[in-house]
Amino acid sequence: MKKVKWQNVWLVGIFILLYAPIFYLIFYSFSSGDNMNGFRSFTWANYQALFVDKRMIEIVLQTLLIAILSSLCATIVGTFGALGIYETKHRRVRNMVLALNNILMVSPDVIIGASFLIFFTFLGLGLGFGSVLLSHIAFSIPIVVLMILPKLNEMRPALVDAARDLGATDWQVLSKVILPYISSGIFAGFFMAFTYSLDDFAVTFFVTGNGFETLSVEIYSRARQGISLEINALSALMFVFSLILVAGYYLLNQRNQAQKARRKRKAGA
Repeated sequence: MKKVKWQNVWLVGIFILLYAPIFYLIFYSFSSGDNMNGFRSFTWANYQALFVDKRMIEIVLQTLLIAILSSLCATIVGTFGALGIYETKHRRVRNMVLALNNILMVSPDVIIGASFLIFFTFLGLGLGFGSVLLSHIAFSIPIVVLMILPKLNEMRPALVDAARDLGATDWQVLSKVILPYISSGIFAGFFMAFTYSLDDFAVTFFVTGNGFETLSVEIYSRARQGISLEINALSALMFVFSLILVAGYYLLNQRNQAQKARRKRKAGA
């Protein structure tokens, strides 16, 4: 008889604790009742109500637009930021820059949101799409940097030296050697930034205004008025969307690893 591995039992328990509330919400998204006190009968009415809710559709599109734009900008800035940190030769300067980069990672979201609110108010900038976008870019950049730096540290300096010995320009070294090598880190940073932007509430709550809202803020506002099973349907769709993102990232990562393996075999041959 095999012994029970308590590590596996603990892991299963953690996953149940994490996913049970999500599946509970999804389960009641198919209920014909008005609340989650009891499941009545199966229905698609909550999903139909969601797709005819023009305000909710507009907010979902706004949220996706903010997430895409902020993650793209953060990925570009974070990539060059990681390259700058990697190229820094002085260890003290490098550690100081890394510490500054990590401040937004360890600071409470409420403090970050309040700081952005004070900053935008001081500059006289109106709160709305622009303030939300800039805030999301700012707190996403450190995530991208932390995703890319390990890939840069794994890269052998001999690759860059060999490219320069063959007469490659700085742009050719960057585009033909460095960026392809760290591409998996760039994709990881983009997906992480996209996810963080998509579900952020605290920072967005402080800097939104002028009728502009994201999904998390709208759900909070509706929850204060009473839970609607339309929110359950929306949560179910967002969960499926997140699974698609994770699967896409996994497939891209597997593809990159397969390509690297083929290159190594060709180099060995």
